[in-house]
Amino acid sequence: MTARTRLIGSAIALLQRKGVAGTGIAQLLEHSGIARRSVYLNFPGGKAELITDAAASAGKVISNAIRSLAAESDPVAAVQEFVALWKDALVGSDFEAGCPIVAAALGRSEAPGAADVAGEVFTDWEHLFAARLEGAGVAAETALRLATTTIAAVEGALIMSLAVRSVAPLQRAGQMVAELIAHHTGRPS
Repeated sequence: MTARTRLIGSAIALLQRKGVAGTGIAQLLEHSGIARRSVYLNFPGGKAELITDAAASAGKVISNAIRSLAAESDPVAAVQEFVALWKDALVGSDFEAGCPIVAAALGRSEAPGAADVAGEVFTDWEHLFAARLEGAGVAAETALRLATTTIAAVEGALIMSLAVRSVAPLQRAGQMVAELIAHHTGRPS
């Protein structure tokens, strides 16, 4: 694994647990085991560039997961599986790791490029879900509104779940979104 890849992986892990403000060069070096010189050789723009690249990398991974869920499942099941992925991440981290894209969005003051990437990633997720909903017969405008609601509800509930150290908010939001999608697609939730 290259130094660049290790640094990006460490940045994603730290973003999930500490956010942009809590992810410093010293923490990145300790977590990755990479020499300080490697940071600036691979990321001449320093922390901001590394965080931006980490957000883009994490966004691609999650977008690919959503793409797979949407291709393999009906819209209700896709949402339920998306919620299950986040539930597993919360429980697996003992409620210490959240969404790196949310962290990037909230870190605009330190990494404006990462916040811009987060906006692009959220838009991609909306379009992926909207396309799946359209494929299930939902009108384009309604599909986009449902997709936006899905992403906003799940990501917001993920934050709430971190705060209360329980998957209950995520499960309730996921159930409500699944019921809403079922209503619009005529499928059982």
